[in-house]
Amino acid sequence: MNNSKKEQVSYTKPSREEIVRSVATSTAVETGQSSSQIEASLEAKRKKFSHLRLAV
Repeated sequence: MNNSKKEQVSYTKPSREEIVRSVATSTAVETGQSSSQIEASLEAKRKKFSHLRLAV
């Protein structure tokens, strides 16, 4: 058996909507709130601070 060949696995980057949905449902499970309410709150904060950029 020759294990010298490595298989490349390609990954797709999750979209912003998928990340927001994932964070919202996880938080909803932990807090007991509705995920749609948390998702709306995250989007509102994103729009409120959209003019700010991360420092690099």
